[in-house]
Amino acid sequence: MKKITLIFAMVVMATVSAFAQLENPVTWQYAAKKTGKNEATLYIKANIDGNWHIYSQNIKPGGPNKTQFAFTPSKDFSLVGKTLEPKPITKYEKVFKMDVSYFENEVVFTQKIKLNKAATTVKGKVEFMVCNDTSCLPPSEVSFSIPVK
Repeated sequence: MKKITLIFAMVVMATVSAFAQLENPVTWQYAAKKTGKNEATLYIKANIDGNWHIYSQNIKPGGPNKTQFAFTPSKDFSLVGKTLEPKPITKYEKVFKMDVSYFENEVVFTQKIKLNKAATTVKGKVEFMVCNDTSCLPPSEVSFSIPVK
């Protein structure tokens, strides 16, 4: 009986582990548009499945992991200001015991850059945390490469 219970527990744990690894409720898309001779705007879009949400860049300490962008430094461009986001949904979440700001369905972040070269590629990464009403997935990091022509 102990062997059957042990085997059953191992099968359940392996199934849950495999399912958790396959779950990826956020997909990212990237684009750039020149807005002047030496200026461009980067568009970084998160498509968020079902009842999942990702958090704002402006989360206070003690809450969930905020969305963060890190751009790889280059002599070809410089960042102009901070990465912008639309107005998020803000609600009190019992699990964090605080108001948190987040996005559902989709969100487009924008970053202005000054070009030092006619064409370049902006590289970097975005770190984010995704949750639904019952659980959160561990923070994820996604690298990006955005051509600017």
